[in-house]
Amino acid sequence: MKLDRELVLYVVFGTFTFLVNVVTYFLFQSVMGINYLVSNVFAWFFSVLFAYITNRTWVFESKSPEILKEMSLFFGGRIFSGVVDTALMYLFIDVLVLGNTFSKIVVQIIVIVLNYVFSKLIVFKD
Repeated sequence: MKLDRELVLYVVFGTFTFLVNVVTYFLFQSVMGINYLVSNVFAWFFSVLFAYITNRTWVFESKSPEILKEMSLFFGGRIFSGVVDTALMYLFIDVLVLGNTFSKIVVQIIVIVLNYVFSKLIVFKD
């Protein structure tokens, strides 16, 4: 079934995206000695670029010739979900006084679902 295949590939490439983020961060911060915040921005950029390429090619198999429009929507969605991520972390930890680990797990589940839905319905719609 196509949806099952998409979900499995989304999780697989999401795992690789996580690894790209962590390795890139480590290379810029620890190996190259770049400030951790700047390193984090580079890590975010390269991991989102990797996610776009893998989502376009294998997860959603996009054939759209409008790559720049598609990429802009994808990056825009990831920026939006990053803002949601930060806002929910603040809400859960500082306002609702929930635990840090619990909050991070719940928020990441929400962000992953949000990213999938945004990609499926807006960026890579059939």
